[in-house]
Amino acid sequence: MSERLLNILLESFWKILLPGLTVTIPLTILSFFFAMIIATVVALIQFAHIPVLKQICRFYIWIIRGTPLLVQLYVIFFGLPSVGLTLKPFTAAVIVFSINEGAYCAETIRGALESIDKGQMEAGYCVSMNYVQIMWHIVLPQAFKNAFPSLSNSLISMVKDTSLAANITVTEMFMSTQRIVANTWEPLALYCEVALVYLIFSTGLTALQRYGEKRLSTYANR
Repeated sequence: MSERLLNILLESFWKILLPGLTVTIPLTILSFFFAMIIATVVALIQFAHIPVLKQICRFYIWIIRGTPLLVQLYVIFFGLPSVGLTLKPFTAAVIVFSINEGAYCAETIRGALESIDKGQMEAGYCVSMNYVQIMWHIVLPQAFKNAFPSLSNSLISMVKDTSLAANITVTEMFMSTQRIVANTWEPLALYCEVALVYLIFSTGLTALQRYGEKRLSTYANR
């Protein structure tokens, strides 16, 4: 490795890491937060077999899971201005990632809800709890515990998926790296460097996932 390349990597590391901390991570957290709200509502509607709304939810999941995330980003950011609705890049990215991840997480939560023994519902009714109380105090806590590993994996995947936001001009880690590459002409080293930063973020989330699973397991055994 030449001295020039080493200096480029050292200087660019902070230029890549800073957008990661100020854009990539906030984009991931906001998107996943809204995705969980969408997913929970959609999963509960399906679990409760609410007429019409269930079919709408199934249609939403079918469309989102059947089309590429990049296409969805383009439709929202480049397509909506043609009908008079223009969004800022970051806002558009949050909306698309939330809607996209919400569809996948909805199926995860729905599966977790259906894995709960129906006797839990009956036990709740026996102690004079209504449907909402049973779902809030009995079913949902168990469902989220069962879904925690899969939801954590979705969060980790979202960190990496945010690199697609560079295509709609969001200045996150990957776009920052592309700009540095354009100035230095060192694509191999710099793309490996940004991959390392993504790996660091993903490793940190994986450690949090394992800690969370351990805590949930300890709580369940009390």
